[in-house]
Amino acid sequence: MSQAAESWSSPLPGRIQSRAVAVGVAALLLCGLGGIGSPGHFFRAWLVAYNFWLAIPLGCLVLLMLQYLTGGAWGMLLRRVLEAAVRTLPLLAVLFVPLLPGMSWLYRWAGSTELAMEPPFERQRLYLNVPFFVGRAIGYFVIWLLLAYFLNRWSAEQDQAAQPDSARRFRLLSGPGLVLYGATITFASIDWVMSLEPRWASTMYPVLFAVGQVLSGLAFASVVLLLLAERPPLAEMVGPTQRRDLGNLLLTFVMMWAYLSFSQFLLIWAANLPEEIPWYLRRTRAGWQWLAVVLVVLQFALPFLLLLSRDIKQNGRALAGVAGLVLALRFLDLFWWIEAAFPDSLPLACLLDVLALVGIGGVWVGYFIRLLNQRPLLPLHDPYRSEYLPEQRHE
Repeated sequence: MSQAAESWSSPLPGRIQSRAVAVGVAALLLCGLGGIGSPGHFFRAWLVAYNFWLAIPLGCLVLLMLQYLTGGAWGMLLRRVLEAAVRTLPLLAVLFVPLLPGMSWLYRWAGSTELAMEPPFERQRLYLNVPFFVGRAIGYFVIWLLLAYFLNRWSAEQDQAAQPDSARRFRLLSGPGLVLYGATITFASIDWVMSLEPRWASTMYPVLFAVGQVLSGLAFASVVLLLLAERPPLAEMVGPTQRRDLGNLLLTFVMMWAYLSFSQFLLIWAANLPEEIPWYLRRTRAGWQWLAVVLVVLQFALPFLLLLSRDIKQNGRALAGVAGLVLALRFLDLFWWIEAAFPDSLPLACLLDVLALVGIGGVWVGYFIRLLNQRPLLPLHDPYRSEYLPEQRHE
Protein backbone atom coordinates (compact mmCIF):
# COMPACT_ATOMS: atom_id res chain seq x y z
CA MET A 1 0.00 0.00 0.00
CA SER A 2 1.32 3.47 -0.83
CA GLN A 3 2.08 6.10 1.77
CA ALA A 4 -0.96 8.05 0.66
CA ALA A 5 -3.11 5.02 1.22
CA GLU A 6 -1.54 4.33 4.60
CA SER A 7 -2.26 7.88 5.70
CA TRP A 8 -5.95 7.26 5.21
CA SER A 9 -6.01 3.87 6.90
CA SER A 10 -7.24 3.28 10.42
CA PRO A 11 -7.36 -0.49 10.90
CA LEU A 12 -9.42 -1.94 13.71
CA PRO A 13 -7.41 -3.84 16.34
CA GLY A 14 -6.75 -7.45 15.36
CA ARG A 15 -7.84 -8.64 18.80
CA ILE A 16 -11.43 -7.60 18.03
CA GLN A 17 -11.39 -9.74 14.92
CA SER A 18 -9.92 -12.78 16.68
CA ARG A 19 -12.30 -12.51 19.62
CA ALA A 20 -15.31 -12.19 17.35
CA VAL A 21 -14.32 -15.33 15.45
CA ALA A 22 -13.62 -17.25 18.66
CA VAL A 23 -16.98 -16.35 20.16
CA GLY A 24 -18.70 -17.13 16.87
CA VAL A 25 -17.12 -20.58 16.55
CA ALA A 26 -17.99 -21.44 20.17
CA ALA A 27 -21.60 -20.37 19.67
CA LEU A 28 -21.85 -22.38 16.44
CA LEU A 29 -20.61 -25.49 18.25
CA LEU A 30 -23.21 -25.05 21.00
CA CYS A 31 -25.91 -24.39 18.41
CA GLY A 32 -24.89 -27.55 16.56
CA LEU A 33 -25.09 -29.59 19.76
CA GLY A 34 -28.57 -28.23 20.40
CA GLY A 35 -29.50 -29.10 16.85
CA ILE A 36 -28.68 -32.76 17.45
CA GLY A 37 -31.55 -33.01 19.89
CA SER A 38 -33.90 -30.73 17.96
CA PRO A 39 -32.95 -30.41 14.27
CA GLY A 40 -36.15 -28.58 13.42
CA HIS A 41 -35.38 -25.76 15.85
CA PHE A 42 -31.77 -25.66 14.68
CA PHE A 43 -32.73 -25.05 11.06
CA ARG A 44 -35.30 -22.41 12.03
CA ALA A 45 -32.72 -20.61 14.15
CA TRP A 46 -30.20 -20.79 11.32
CA LEU A 47 -32.76 -19.37 8.88
CA VAL A 48 -33.54 -16.41 11.16
CA ALA A 49 -29.90 -15.60 11.92
CA TYR A 50 -28.83 -16.13 8.32
CA ASN A 51 -31.43 -13.74 6.94
CA PHE A 52 -30.43 -11.15 9.53
CA TRP A 53 -26.74 -11.20 8.62
CA LEU A 54 -27.38 -11.52 4.89
CA ALA A 55 -29.54 -8.38 5.04
CA ILE A 56 -26.54 -6.25 6.02
CA PRO A 57 -24.31 -6.81 2.94
CA LEU A 58 -27.29 -6.79 0.58
CA GLY A 59 -28.58 -3.56 2.11
CA CYS A 60 -25.07 -2.11 1.82
CA LEU A 61 -24.98 -3.20 -1.84
CA VAL A 62 -28.18 -1.24 -2.50
CA LEU A 63 -26.85 1.85 -0.71
CA LEU A 64 -23.59 1.62 -2.64
CA MET A 65 -25.38 1.52 -5.99
CA LEU A 66 -27.76 4.30 -4.94
CA GLN A 67 -24.83 6.52 -4.06
CA TYR A 68 -23.15 5.91 -7.41
CA LEU A 69 -26.38 6.80 -9.20
CA THR A 70 -27.25 9.92 -7.21
CA GLY A 71 -23.69 11.20 -6.92
CA GLY A 72 -22.64 13.73 -4.33
CA ALA A 73 -20.23 13.49 -1.45
CA TRP A 74 -22.69 11.99 1.07
CA GLY A 75 -21.60 8.43 0.34
CA MET A 76 -17.84 8.95 0.42
CA LEU A 77 -17.57 8.51 4.19
CA LEU A 78 -19.66 5.34 4.10
CA ARG A 79 -18.01 3.92 0.99
CA ARG A 80 -15.39 1.70 2.62
CA VAL A 81 -17.77 0.32 5.24
CA LEU A 82 -20.33 -0.50 2.55
CA GLU A 83 -17.73 -2.12 0.30
CA ALA A 84 -16.28 -4.24 3.11
CA ALA A 85 -19.75 -5.46 4.05
CA VAL A 86 -20.56 -6.29 0.43
CA ARG A 87 -17.33 -8.31 0.10
CA THR A 88 -18.59 -10.69 2.80
CA LEU A 89 -21.16 -12.14 0.39
CA PRO A 90 -18.94 -15.13 -0.56
CA LEU A 91 -18.89 -16.16 3.12
CA LEU A 92 -22.68 -15.88 3.31
CA ALA A 93 -23.04 -17.94 0.15
CA VAL A 94 -21.16 -20.72 1.96
CA LEU A 95 -23.25 -20.28 5.12
CA PHE A 96 -26.40 -20.82 3.05
CA VAL A 97 -25.41 -24.46 2.44
CA PRO A 98 -26.40 -25.73 5.94
CA LEU A 99 -30.00 -24.78 5.18
CA LEU A 100 -30.25 -27.27 2.32
CA PRO A 101 -30.30 -30.46 4.46
CA GLY A 102 -33.05 -28.87 6.57
CA MET A 103 -35.47 -28.00 3.80
CA SER A 104 -37.92 -30.74 4.78
CA TRP A 105 -37.85 -29.42 8.37
CA LEU A 106 -38.49 -25.84 7.28
CA TYR A 107 -40.79 -26.01 4.28
CA ARG A 108 -43.94 -28.09 4.23
CA TRP A 109 -43.91 -28.17 0.44
CA ALA A 110 -40.46 -29.79 0.50
CA GLY A 111 -41.35 -32.70 2.76
CA SER A 112 -45.12 -33.08 2.96
CA THR A 113 -46.79 -35.46 0.52
CA GLU A 114 -50.14 -34.56 2.05
CA LEU A 115 -49.70 -30.89 1.15
CA ALA A 116 -48.60 -31.79 -2.35
CA MET A 117 -51.96 -33.45 -2.96
CA GLU A 118 -54.00 -30.38 -1.98
CA PRO A 119 -55.58 -28.58 -4.99
CA PRO A 120 -54.10 -25.10 -4.25
CA PHE A 121 -50.60 -26.58 -4.09
CA GLU A 122 -50.99 -28.32 -7.44
CA ARG A 123 -50.50 -24.94 -9.12
CA GLN A 124 -47.41 -24.18 -7.03
CA ARG A 125 -45.47 -27.38 -7.58
CA LEU A 126 -43.77 -26.08 -10.73
CA TYR A 127 -42.23 -23.32 -8.64
CA LEU A 128 -42.02 -24.79 -5.13
CA ASN A 129 -39.83 -27.85 -5.59
CA VAL A 130 -36.38 -28.59 -4.21
CA PRO A 131 -34.28 -28.64 -7.43
CA PHE A 132 -35.75 -25.35 -8.69
CA PHE A 133 -35.39 -23.81 -5.20
CA VAL A 134 -31.68 -24.65 -5.11
CA GLY A 135 -31.17 -23.50 -8.70
CA ARG A 136 -32.79 -20.15 -7.99
CA ALA A 137 -30.65 -19.65 -4.87
CA ILE A 138 -27.51 -20.26 -6.92
CA GLY A 139 -28.74 -17.72 -9.47
CA TYR A 140 -29.35 -15.09 -6.77
CA PHE A 141 -25.87 -15.45 -5.34
CA VAL A 142 -24.23 -15.39 -8.78
CA ILE A 143 -25.89 -12.05 -9.55
CA TRP A 144 -25.11 -10.55 -6.14
CA LEU A 145 -21.50 -11.73 -6.22
CA LEU A 146 -20.93 -10.37 -9.72
CA LEU A 147 -22.28 -6.94 -8.72
CA ALA A 148 -20.13 -6.96 -5.58
CA TYR A 149 -17.05 -8.07 -7.53
CA PHE A 150 -17.14 -5.35 -10.18
CA LEU A 151 -18.06 -2.52 -7.79
CA ASN A 152 -15.19 -3.43 -5.47
CA ARG A 153 -12.70 -4.14 -8.25
CA TRP A 154 -13.29 -0.78 -9.92
CA SER A 155 -13.10 0.98 -6.56
CA ALA A 156 -9.74 -0.68 -5.85
CA GLU A 157 -8.48 0.40 -9.28
CA GLN A 158 -9.60 3.94 -8.50
CA ASP A 159 -7.40 3.89 -5.38
CA GLN A 160 -4.34 3.10 -7.48
CA ALA A 161 -4.83 5.92 -9.98
CA ALA A 162 -7.50 8.41 -11.00
CA GLN A 163 -10.03 6.94 -13.44
CA PRO A 164 -11.60 9.73 -15.55
CA ASP A 165 -14.56 7.59 -16.59
CA SER A 166 -15.06 5.86 -13.23
CA ALA A 167 -18.27 7.72 -12.31
CA ARG A 168 -19.89 6.79 -15.61
CA ARG A 169 -18.80 3.17 -15.28
CA PHE A 170 -20.23 2.90 -11.78
CA ARG A 171 -23.54 4.43 -12.91
CA LEU A 172 -23.85 2.09 -15.88
CA LEU A 173 -23.57 -0.91 -13.56
CA SER A 174 -25.57 0.47 -10.64
CA GLY A 175 -28.74 1.23 -12.62
CA PRO A 176 -29.26 -2.31 -13.96
CA GLY A 177 -27.81 -3.61 -10.68
CA LEU A 178 -30.66 -2.12 -8.67
CA VAL A 179 -33.16 -3.68 -11.07
CA LEU A 180 -31.44 -7.05 -10.69
CA TYR A 181 -31.45 -6.69 -6.92
CA GLY A 182 -35.16 -5.90 -6.94
CA ALA A 183 -35.93 -8.96 -9.06
CA THR A 184 -33.73 -11.38 -7.12
CA ILE A 185 -34.75 -10.25 -3.64
CA THR A 186 -38.42 -10.50 -4.64
CA PHE A 187 -38.05 -14.19 -5.44
CA ALA A 188 -35.58 -14.82 -2.61
CA SER A 189 -38.01 -13.43 -0.03
CA ILE A 190 -40.77 -15.64 -1.44
CA ASP A 191 -38.52 -18.71 -1.51
CA TRP A 192 -36.83 -18.39 1.87
CA VAL A 193 -39.48 -16.83 4.11
CA MET A 194 -42.92 -16.45 2.52
CA SER A 195 -43.06 -20.09 1.40
CA LEU A 196 -42.75 -21.20 5.03
CA GLU A 197 -46.53 -20.79 4.91
CA PRO A 198 -47.36 -21.74 1.31
CA ARG A 199 -51.05 -20.89 1.59
CA TRP A 200 -50.25 -17.24 2.41
CA ALA A 201 -49.17 -14.58 -0.08
CA SER A 202 -48.64 -10.83 -0.07
CA THR A 203 -47.55 -8.71 -3.00
CA MET A 204 -46.18 -6.10 -0.59
CA TYR A 205 -44.04 -8.56 1.34
CA PRO A 206 -41.01 -8.58 -1.03
CA VAL A 207 -40.87 -4.77 -0.97
CA LEU A 208 -41.05 -4.79 2.82
CA PHE A 209 -38.34 -7.45 2.91
CA ALA A 210 -36.07 -5.36 0.66
CA VAL A 211 -36.59 -2.14 2.63
CA GLY A 212 -35.81 -4.07 5.81
CA GLN A 213 -32.50 -5.13 4.28
CA VAL A 214 -31.58 -1.58 3.33
CA LEU A 215 -32.50 -0.45 6.84
CA SER A 216 -30.26 -3.18 8.29
CA GLY A 217 -27.37 -2.20 6.03
CA LEU A 218 -27.72 1.50 6.79
CA ALA A 219 -28.00 0.97 10.54
CA PHE A 220 -24.92 -1.28 10.59
CA ALA A 221 -22.86 1.06 8.40
CA SER A 222 -23.89 4.02 10.56
CA VAL A 223 -22.78 2.31 13.77
CA VAL A 224 -19.39 1.33 12.28
CA LEU A 225 -18.77 4.77 10.77
CA LEU A 226 -19.69 6.61 13.97
CA LEU A 227 -17.42 4.37 16.03
CA LEU A 228 -14.53 4.87 13.61
CA ALA A 229 -15.18 8.61 13.63
CA GLU A 230 -14.09 8.82 17.26
CA ARG A 231 -10.44 8.76 16.13
CA PRO A 232 -8.38 9.99 13.16
CA PRO A 233 -8.62 10.22 10.25
CA LEU A 234 -12.43 10.16 10.25
CA ALA A 235 -12.64 12.29 13.38
CA GLU A 236 -11.77 15.30 11.21
CA MET A 237 -14.22 14.33 8.48
CA VAL A 238 -17.41 13.35 10.31
CA GLY A 239 -18.81 16.55 11.73
CA PRO A 240 -22.27 17.58 12.95
CA THR A 241 -23.46 18.15 9.37
CA GLN A 242 -22.49 14.64 8.29
CA ARG A 243 -24.03 13.05 11.37
CA ARG A 244 -27.24 14.98 10.82
CA ASP A 245 -27.42 13.84 7.20
CA LEU A 246 -26.83 10.25 8.29
CA GLY A 247 -29.60 10.54 10.88
CA ASN A 248 -32.00 11.96 8.32
CA LEU A 249 -31.28 9.06 5.96
CA LEU A 250 -31.87 6.57 8.77
CA LEU A 251 -35.13 8.31 9.66
CA THR A 252 -36.27 8.03 6.05
CA PHE A 253 -35.86 4.26 5.94
CA VAL A 254 -37.40 3.80 9.39
CA MET A 255 -40.48 5.61 8.11
CA MET A 256 -40.51 3.56 4.89
CA TRP A 257 -40.39 0.31 6.87
CA ALA A 258 -43.23 1.47 9.14
CA TYR A 259 -45.36 2.65 6.21
CA LEU A 260 -45.01 -0.62 4.32
CA SER A 261 -45.60 -2.74 7.44
CA PHE A 262 -48.77 -0.86 8.32
CA SER A 263 -49.98 -0.86 4.71
CA GLN A 264 -49.63 -4.63 4.44
CA PHE A 265 -51.46 -5.12 7.74
CA LEU A 266 -54.24 -2.70 6.79
CA LEU A 267 -54.84 -4.20 3.36
CA ILE A 268 -54.90 -7.79 4.59
CA TRP A 269 -57.11 -6.97 7.56
CA ALA A 270 -59.53 -4.92 5.47
CA ALA A 271 -59.80 -7.60 2.78
CA ASN A 272 -60.60 -10.19 5.49
CA LEU A 273 -59.65 -13.11 3.25
CA PRO A 274 -59.43 -16.47 5.05
CA GLU A 275 -56.15 -17.41 3.35
CA GLU A 276 -54.43 -14.16 4.42
CA ILE A 277 -55.76 -13.31 7.89
CA PRO A 278 -54.21 -16.38 9.64
CA TRP A 279 -50.71 -15.01 9.03
CA TYR A 280 -51.42 -12.11 11.38
CA LEU A 281 -53.53 -14.18 13.77
CA ARG A 282 -50.56 -16.47 14.43
CA ARG A 283 -48.38 -13.43 15.14
CA THR A 284 -50.82 -11.65 17.46
CA ARG A 285 -51.69 -14.57 19.77
CA ALA A 286 -50.00 -16.95 22.21
CA GLY A 287 -47.49 -14.33 23.36
CA TRP A 288 -46.42 -13.19 19.90
CA GLN A 289 -48.58 -10.07 20.24
CA TRP A 290 -46.14 -8.64 22.79
CA LEU A 291 -43.29 -8.95 20.34
CA ALA A 292 -45.45 -7.16 17.78
CA VAL A 293 -45.93 -4.31 20.25
CA VAL A 294 -42.18 -4.18 20.91
CA LEU A 295 -41.53 -3.89 17.17
CA VAL A 296 -44.02 -1.05 16.77
CA VAL A 297 -42.62 0.87 19.74
CA LEU A 298 -38.89 0.23 19.44
CA GLN A 299 -38.39 -0.17 15.69
CA PHE A 300 -40.60 2.74 14.69
CA ALA A 301 -42.07 4.98 17.39
CA LEU A 302 -38.97 5.48 19.55
CA PRO A 303 -36.41 5.84 16.70
CA PHE A 304 -38.84 8.12 14.87
CA LEU A 305 -39.14 10.45 17.86
CA LEU A 306 -35.42 10.38 18.64
CA LEU A 307 -34.37 11.04 15.04
CA LEU A 308 -36.60 14.10 14.89
CA SER A 309 -34.22 15.72 17.37
CA ARG A 310 -31.45 17.73 15.76
CA ASP A 311 -29.30 17.39 18.89
CA ILE A 312 -29.45 13.59 18.88
CA LYS A 313 -28.61 13.41 15.18
CA GLN A 314 -25.58 15.65 15.70
CA ASN A 315 -24.34 13.63 18.68
CA GLY A 316 -22.25 10.73 17.41
CA ARG A 317 -22.78 8.34 20.32
CA ALA A 318 -26.49 9.06 20.61
CA LEU A 319 -26.99 8.50 16.87
CA ALA A 320 -24.95 5.27 17.03
CA GLY A 321 -27.20 4.12 19.88
CA VAL A 322 -30.34 4.74 17.83
CA ALA A 323 -28.85 2.94 14.81
CA GLY A 324 -27.83 0.03 17.04
CA LEU A 325 -31.37 -0.19 18.42
CA VAL A 326 -32.82 -0.27 14.91
CA LEU A 327 -30.37 -3.01 13.90
CA ALA A 328 -31.21 -5.15 16.95
CA LEU A 329 -34.93 -4.80 16.25
CA ARG A 330 -34.36 -5.99 12.68
CA PHE A 331 -33.43 -9.36 14.18
CA LEU A 332 -36.58 -9.43 16.30
CA ASP A 333 -38.64 -8.56 13.23
CA LEU A 334 -37.23 -11.55 11.33
CA PHE A 335 -37.67 -13.73 14.41
CA TRP A 336 -41.34 -12.68 14.54
CA TRP A 337 -41.79 -13.39 10.83
CA ILE A 338 -40.12 -16.81 10.80
CA GLU A 339 -40.45 -18.47 14.20
CA ALA A 340 -44.16 -17.64 14.51
CA ALA A 341 -44.75 -19.95 11.56
CA PHE A 342 -43.72 -22.80 13.91
CA PRO A 343 -45.55 -22.02 17.17
CA ASP A 344 -44.01 -24.67 19.43
CA SER A 345 -41.24 -24.87 22.03
CA LEU A 346 -40.62 -21.15 22.05
CA PRO A 347 -38.01 -21.17 24.90
CA LEU A 348 -35.81 -23.65 23.03
CA ALA A 349 -36.31 -21.68 19.82
CA CYS A 350 -35.13 -18.51 21.59
CA LEU A 351 -31.99 -20.22 22.91
CA LEU A 352 -30.97 -21.66 19.56
CA ASP A 353 -31.83 -18.42 17.77
CA VAL A 354 -29.46 -16.48 20.03
CA LEU A 355 -26.70 -19.05 19.56
CA ALA A 356 -27.13 -19.01 15.77
CA LEU A 357 -27.19 -15.20 15.78
CA VAL A 358 -23.96 -14.98 17.78
CA GLY A 359 -22.33 -17.85 15.90
CA ILE A 360 -22.91 -16.61 12.37
CA GLY A 361 -22.42 -13.04 13.53
CA GLY A 362 -19.08 -13.69 15.21
CA VAL A 363 -17.61 -15.29 12.10
CA TRP A 364 -19.14 -12.64 9.85
CA VAL A 365 -17.94 -9.70 11.97
CA GLY A 366 -14.42 -11.13 12.12
CA TYR A 367 -14.36 -11.46 8.34
CA PHE A 368 -15.81 -7.97 7.90
CA ILE A 369 -13.11 -6.43 10.11
CA ARG A 370 -10.43 -8.20 8.11
CA LEU A 371 -11.82 -6.84 4.85
CA LEU A 372 -12.29 -3.33 6.25
CA ASN A 373 -8.65 -3.23 7.31
CA GLN A 374 -7.41 -4.10 3.82
CA ARG A 375 -8.19 -0.71 2.25
CA PRO A 376 -7.91 2.96 3.20
CA LEU A 377 -10.94 4.26 5.05
CA LEU A 378 -11.48 7.01 2.47
CA PRO A 379 -11.34 6.58 -1.32
CA LEU A 380 -8.08 8.07 -2.59
CA HIS A 381 -9.26 9.34 -5.98
CA ASP A 382 -12.96 9.86 -5.46
CA PRO A 383 -14.25 12.55 -7.87
CA TYR A 384 -16.05 14.31 -5.01
CA ARG A 385 -13.10 14.32 -2.65
CA SER A 386 -11.69 17.62 -3.84
CA GLU A 387 -14.93 19.43 -3.07
CA TYR A 388 -15.62 17.51 0.13
CA LEU A 389 -12.38 17.87 2.08
CA PRO A 390 -12.13 21.69 1.82
CA GLU A 391 -15.64 21.85 3.22
CA GLN A 392 -14.53 19.77 6.21
CA ARG A 393 -11.46 21.94 6.80
CA HIS A 394 -13.71 24.99 6.77
CA GLU A 395 -16.00 23.48 9.37
